[in-house]
Amino acid sequence: MSYTPGMYDIALSVAACARSGTRADVAWMLSPVVTDEALAFTPGGGQVGSIMGGAFDGVLADVASRKLSSGRLIRHVVTTVESAVCGLPEGSTVEFLLVPADQFPAQLWPQLMDRETVVISAAIEDNEVTSLTLAEGISERDAPAATSGRPAVFVDGSEITTVLTPITRLVIAGQGPIADALAAQGVLLEWKSTVESRPGMVAGLAAGLSELDGIVVMGHDVEITGTYLMSALESRAGYIGALGSESMQQTRADWLALREVTDLSRVRGPAGLDIGSRDPAEIAVAIAAQMILNLRLP
Repeated sequence: MSYTPGMYDIALSVAACARSGTRADVAWMLSPVVTDEALAFTPGGGQVGSIMGGAFDGVLADVASRKLSSGRLIRHVVTTVESAVCGLPEGSTVEFLLVPADQFPAQLWPQLMDRETVVISAAIEDNEVTSLTLAEGISERDAPAATSGRPAVFVDGSEITTVLTPITRLVIAGQGPIADALAAQGVLLEWKSTVESRPGMVAGLAAGLSELDGIVVMGHDVEITGTYLMSALESRAGYIGALGSESMQQTRADWLALREVTDLSRVRGPAGLDIGSRDPAEIAVAIAAQMILNLRLP
């Protein structure tokens, strides 16, 4: 189980393109659905991210292939095939902005990588993006969206404003019934949850976490779970939970100590509030509750 990358997730790739002088075109959806999903195109057919299950990737790729010097407001009527993929009604109209990365203010990408709330305003003339500006603060109109944890789009005449705010991420390192239950709990909380058991992939996911996010380690193999924990401790995750008995926690701590990792003060183990949970669903609730408490009252 994994989430669809959003603007915050593609920021690192787009910033790397900007540093190397490689062109990148960035697209996001304005209506009828507002999400933080985003898509970046690079020359030669490169693509990072997706929007609405990839239903409109071809339409957006066609515009990106034109390598326009400025962004475009794209309106498109949903086809039968696209409707089957994304669930939007056939014949309805969708709107996107697709903008060359070099038209964005340079400070946007570092702010996104730092998981800050950002407000991007695009001036539109004859469907062309004539300018993009980044608000220095949050206006009264934008404040509810900025604090809700959900993106929003406002249209004011020829100006389109997109408010992006980071959504909590949860990386579940391991697999099994508890992992599945925790992922389902994350869905209920509208977190972006990923279940991953490959150590290399866990390390990559952990590297992108911030103080707003969490990672939970589970499994019975000391070496694998120890590797997960090393990645978690190297991250900026605001919550690190580790399942397992007290003896497993100690065995894992000994394994880490042999590798000169001794500060485990950030690790909550055994993970989860002590509510007498027994089955996977109850354990998932206990872990999610502890993560919420930890993130709000660190």
